[in-house]
Amino acid sequence: MNFSPSLGPVSRRTFLSVGTLGVAGLSLADVMKLRAAEGKANAAPDTSVIFVWLAGGPPHLDMYDMKPDAPEEYRGPFKPIRTNVRGLNVCEHMPLHAKCADKYTVIRSIAHTFNDHGGGSKRVMTGRIPNTPTETVNDSPAVCTIVAKMREKLKLGLPNCVSVVDGGRAGVDTYAQGAAYLGRGYAPFIVDGDPNSPKFQVKNIGIGEEMALRLDDRFTLLRGIENVRRDADTNPALKSMGGHYERAFEMLTSTKAREAFDLSKEPAALRERYGRNAWGQRALMARRLVEAGCSFVTVVMENPHINGCFYNWDTHAVNHDNFIDMKLRLPQYDKVITALVEDLHDRGLTKKVLLVVTGEFGRSPKISQSNGPKGMRFGREHWPQSMSVLVSGGGLKMGQVIGSTDKLGTHPHENRLTPNDLWATVYKHLDIDSHTFLYDQEKRPIPILPFGDPIRELL
Repeated sequence: MNFSPSLGPVSRRTFLSVGTLGVAGLSLADVMKLRAAEGKANAAPDTSVIFVWLAGGPPHLDMYDMKPDAPEEYRGPFKPIRTNVRGLNVCEHMPLHAKCADKYTVIRSIAHTFNDHGGGSKRVMTGRIPNTPTETVNDSPAVCTIVAKMREKLKLGLPNCVSVVDGGRAGVDTYAQGAAYLGRGYAPFIVDGDPNSPKFQVKNIGIGEEMALRLDDRFTLLRGIENVRRDADTNPALKSMGGHYERAFEMLTSTKAREAFDLSKEPAALRERYGRNAWGQRALMARRLVEAGCSFVTVVMENPHINGCFYNWDTHAVNHDNFIDMKLRLPQYDKVITALVEDLHDRGLTKKVLLVVTGEFGRSPKISQSNGPKGMRFGREHWPQSMSVLVSGGGLKMGQVIGSTDKLGTHPHENRLTPNDLWATVYKHLDIDSHTFLYDQEKRPIPILPFGDPIRELL
């Protein structure tokens, strides 16, 4: 029997099927223990994170850090509008942000030095300086996988950490979400596709009535278990994965997981408020998941699936015209993010849930140009030297601007911060000591964060 010790999304799909339940090496006593434990699970800590990932890098000067007094080749054509928070202006194409700015905070002075999508993604996703400046295969665990490790003993009946992404983007390495030395068993449970589609399904969650009857047949279970007992006793890889199999079994038999992912339980008006599109329904799914007990949900907002928009936020002049793209993209983004912010507020979840919205970097303050077959296009290049991040909830101080950039938006001017300061704030919210040591494959102690402090203005 060939069996990979890897427990990433691919192998998880393999063992989350009735035909391979026996491979788990569960004894009948193990199965009965799992059943006895159902409903008596450890209580989940009452904190969670929704992490919105704007893959490709959003343009800070066209969203949250506009420079109307800068030269035209920097400021672009968009105008800032006032919000209900003094001193906080946003782009004219985000009018809903203007109405609820008291419910979020914008951090304008986060910066790092990795200019490539791969290096930038690893730098932000892990809170570490990556060994290589390109590619998205992690050499350090992504924060979501560390959260999965630190909360692995929770018995929720659903995944502790989830990532919802576009169809075809389900690999953990796509956005540097890999677990590195922790092992792929701590990778997020990935849900790909468009939750707004009538054909959308979450794979490997829950079972049908016929399957339940089969699981209740102890003789069938015992026969399957005994058929693979020798493999479980002799295969070191199988011996080392009991905890992951327990979670797999729980997810397979859990009605809680199935219900948490079921958007049909939400009022039609609320679904419309988020937007009946992939971004909006992913955000609503994230809110349902954290309400059900998930610790960390990543919502990837990459392709808006709007005619005339580029695939992601990577609006170089050679790719697409940044200002045409943003004029189409930002209204959908505006609707989704503000619906999520206000929904968390309306449901009394602003202490439990911390919302973080960012990409791997900002985009260049100076506008680039490309004259192609379709005429002149204007874009912005990669720019990790300054970026804007939105945060909301978490029991933190909202309705403020933290830090600033210089008059052209090129570098932090006041209160320079790094992604690590953001993650230190997230870990504090989750009650995870960022100075805790984890151990790599050589058993070397490695702190969860090598540096960084919670952002004091938020506390």
